[in-house]
Amino acid sequence: MEILVTVKEVSTVEDEFGIENTTIVDQYLNADLNELDDYAVEEALQLQEAGIADEVVTVTIGPEDCEQTLRQTLAKGADRAVRVWDDALENIDLLDVGAKTAILRAIVEAEEPDLVLTGVQSGDDNWGSTGVSLAAELGLEWGAVVNHLKHDLEDGTASDRRELEGGVEELTEIELPAALTIQTGINEPRYASLRGIRQPQRKELDVHTLGDLGIDEGAVEGAVTVTDMYEPESETDATVWQVRPEETAPELGELLHEKEVAP
Repeated sequence: MEILVTVKEVSTVEDEFGIENTTIVDQYLNADLNELDDYAVEEALQLQEAGIADEVVTVTIGPEDCEQTLRQTLAKGADRAVRVWDDALENIDLLDVGAKTAILRAIVEAEEPDLVLTGVQSGDDNWGSTGVSLAAELGLEWGAVVNHLKHDLEDGTASDRRELEGGVEELTEIELPAALTIQTGINEPRYASLRGIRQPQRKELDVHTLGDLGIDEGAVEGAVTVTDMYEPESETDATVWQVRPEETAPELGELLHEKEVAP
């Protein structure tokens, strides 16, 4: 049984940052493995350790700079890693859901996994729909916002628990092959061991262009563009005191009086 996990390198932003046109200035950005994808990787590894999965493969869409993030998945225990990039993607401001789906569909069709796991959403664009869109394109059964997966898939079904609105949870059984989007709380992602960190540096990654996958460049142009980026103005301000209560009380009283807050 093969499990394919889609992962993404996301940008993390410092508390203080600057915006230039429609992007955040590079000097304020760092990069890391998307948090929700980390839970998906961990779930796949646990299935492998339980003897259910034979191979865990991770795949990402991104330039060479993101290989270090992809190698994090190898350091944690994934068997293989695949990266997709092409010159045609360089000048695209926003790789939308349709473009991602077209690329990932080609990878899934080539790998033919029994189970596809994705994070519910990424921490940067927050589309929250790539996993479900991929399942729809491939005609796979799917489950979204999964926070528990029964570690026994040998009967060809995935028993999972899904988080719905208002704190309601739904128990479902989904026939494999299937795609599941993974939510926080399903597990506790592991840290890579020192040995695990060293070994992946020597591993070759499978790198594919759009041409390798038989994808026309027009399929990834997308219909969504970024028109503006700005930091919204705060409607309210918070006042924080880091002194003893007896020193805070008079200042708090003055603030409440100033804001005309009734006692």
